[in-house]
Amino acid sequence: MTLLWRRLDVPGMEACRLVRHADTWRIEGDAVFSNDGVACRASYVVTCDDAWRSQGAQVSAWIGNESFEVTLTRGWTRNGETHPELDGCVDLDLQFTPCTNTLPIRRLDLAIGASAAVSAAWLRFPSLRVERLEQKYTRLSERMYRYESGGGSFVAELEVDDEGLVVRYGDLWSRV
Repeated sequence: MTLLWRRLDVPGMEACRLVRHADTWRIEGDAVFSNDGVACRASYVVTCDDAWRSQGAQVSAWIGNESFEVTLTRGWTRNGETHPELDGCVDLDLQFTPCTNTLPIRRLDLAIGASAAVSAAWLRFPSLRVERLEQKYTRLSERMYRYESGGGSFVAELEVDDEGLVVRYGDLWSRV
């Protein structure tokens, strides 16, 4: 399955695809957008197991004239450096894309009206630092979720399709 999103808050687009490989899933994508008026590109591959538990990601990005490579591996390491503060994180969240919300949505398979708290290894953008992010998903209807992070300091409604892939992410992203 392939997807195309448009950024709503700044100029930008993203293309990604969801690929099944034996007993794993891969989400591969490229996002191009403006960050504080500077052109950026982020290419990524996120892997997860058959139960949608994040296994890791590879991110290649440039921000203006600076290039970056980040490898996150469950356990959790960033470019080989251990991050014990991420112990217990099941999910991986790449700040620059709506695609990683699919992982907990599919993994949790919430009933309408149900909520679940999750801990994610969050790759921030543009710093590309990794940190723990507490999140909460509430299923509002068949295709709508309320997403909260940072103890409710960030809230967005997520509209998804039948596959749990984001169609609209608040005022930030919309599928084309």
